[in-house]
Amino acid sequence: VFHSPAGLWKTIDDNTKKEKSLVRITLAGGVASGKVEKIVDPDAPKDAVCKDCSDERKDQPIVGMTIIRNMRQDADDKSLWEGGDVLDPNNGKVYKARMRLLDGGAKLELRGYIGLPMLGRSQTWLRAE
Repeated sequence: VFHSPAGLWKTIDDNTKKEKSLVRITLAGGVASGKVEKIVDPDAPKDAVCKDCSDERKDQPIVGMTIIRNMRQDADDKSLWEGGDVLDPNNGKVYKARMRLLDGGAKLELRGYIGLPMLGRSQTWLRAE
């Protein structure tokens, strides 16, 4: 069973079920973060910027942008990573986040939420490499 989220992931839109981008998750000092490596959605501009972002990412290119920050592995449940946040570059909103590895690490369920996790939205990403 694969407990590390490190690697390249295909992001799948939870509404349209279309592949949107490739996000590379890396680990440094036990903290996971994720950066957009490529936009694969044919309807999205390849040079899109985050015009609705309100932090230092405002008007920055989405390709190369860190959208997952400060995720740490749960002490008891090794497949769960939490405590960080995720940016939706489409609306500029930052959500609390948790990630769970599924299917032995082949899939990653990313949940973004405000307040309580049960009030959030989930996407299931597929490992690309």
